[in-house]
Amino acid sequence: MSGRRNRKTGNKQRNQYRKEDSGMTEEEKKKAEGQASSGEDQKVNTAEPEDRAEKAGKGTAEESAGSRTDGTEEQKAGKKAENKKKASGDAGKEETGSSGQSADEDKKEKKDKKDEKIAELTDRLQRQMAEFDNYRKRTEKEKAAMYDMGAGDAVAKILDVVDSFERGLKNADTNDPFVDGMSKVYRQLEKALTDLGVTAIEAEGKEFDPNLHNAVMHEENPDVGENIVTQELQKGYKFKDTVIRHSMVKVAN
Repeated sequence: MSGRRNRKTGNKQRNQYRKEDSGMTEEEKKKAEGQASSGEDQKVNTAEPEDRAEKAGKGTAEESAGSRTDGTEEQKAGKKAENKKKASGDAGKEETGSSGQSADEDKKEKKDKKDEKIAELTDRLQRQMAEFDNYRKRTEKEKAAMYDMGAGDAVAKILDVVDSFERGLKNADTNDPFVDGMSKVYRQLEKALTDLGVTAIEAEGKEFDPNLHNAVMHEENPDVGENIVTQELQKGYKFKDTVIRHSMVKVAN
């Protein structure tokens, strides 16, 4: 706009100079034309920078507007990218979380299976150890019982010899050296049987016990109580806790 105004003013000055040319000399005309041309040049020169400045201002404004739009578009694109990253990160976290949970569940299931197997094997082992311990104790008892049975049978056969010694020494002369020697042998035999665990069963004067006594005779005796052993006819013996021979007795009714 300023450039157009300057051109109009320049045209007016030219017209004025043309009107004044009629009263001027040639030299004055030349000077006036030179001044007019210089003034127009100056005005044109001054107008050109203003146009350039306006153009530059418009360009800068357009560039700034374009840069702003570009910046906003870039910001929008960046925000979209960030949102996509966040969404992908959240999805990845969810996937990792779900995968981690599934892995933990798999581990728990594996641990549970292992624990169940371990518990089953330990229970089986404990049962087998208990069965083996019971078997060992049972076999030991059976061995001990077999030993006791064999020893009891052997002692039972020796008891007949003991009975013979007792019957022979009962009516023998104690002053006889032979009888004295036999009594010493008898006492030695008794000691050997005692060391083996053989003990005589007490019968006379005791209450009748069918587990220990064998009643072969009965009598009426008001001096003793009922069911009392009044006489021992044959001595009974026990080997440890087992009766190897019952006492043969007479019982009062």
